[in-house]
Amino acid sequence: MSLIEHLGELRKRIFWIVLVLVIAMIGSFFIVKPLFDYLTTKSPIQNLAFYQFSPWDAIKIYMQFSFIISLIITVPVALYHLWAFVKPGLQEAEQKATLRYIPYSVLLFLIGLAFAYYVVFPMALTFASTLGKSLDLKENFGASQYFTFMFNIILPISLIFELPVVVMFLTRLRILNPIRLRKMRKYAYLLLVVISTLVTPPDAISAIIVAIPLIILYEISVLLSSVVYRKQLEKERVWEDEYGKK
Repeated sequence: MSLIEHLGELRKRIFWIVLVLVIAMIGSFFIVKPLFDYLTTKSPIQNLAFYQFSPWDAIKIYMQFSFIISLIITVPVALYHLWAFVKPGLQEAEQKATLRYIPYSVLLFLIGLAFAYYVVFPMALTFASTLGKSLDLKENFGASQYFTFMFNIILPISLIFELPVVVMFLTRLRILNPIRLRKMRKYAYLLLVVISTLVTPPDAISAIIVAIPLIILYEISVLLSSVVYRKQLEKERVWEDEYGKK
């Protein structure tokens, strides 16, 4: 394929991803209300009152919820189209192997979502609430501000949990390898610690609680990359032996 044909194929894939995202956002409007009710009743702070400070707040909440729900629905679709775009450049065995990454990526995204909501978010909210009480502030939160605070925490962490699958996929494409990942380890650790500090309360314990799973994820990614890389080298060795015999 020429460069123009590649760009045309990429545009077609992006179009389908955006279309699914828009349709999912429209459909998710119907489940925003029950999900909103559930999350407000399950807040880490008991008997919390929510207020609307702007006529746009309700619209903003609907859009935020719809986007998160549609993102969860669109992630596997986007990964499939990414796989379909690079599929012609992969061998048949690699095509089947990389296609199997899609359900694992969805599972990791959901695990990250649960970890962020049930572990990180309560810590951050409790810390903010304690800090407010020390200043004698009453806890009457704006609904839009509350959920913006929530989504700014859970969305980045959910995406970071995709790291093992992304690393395996890039290793299959020979963009990454375990040697390069090990050389980048100290920079990766620093970046993950910075991210954990940004999404948690400004205390060392909370940052450590979040940083440790992220670092473990990175090490798992290195391990999985090593497995893929060894298989690639073994296939190349077998091919060279057979080619040499001819």
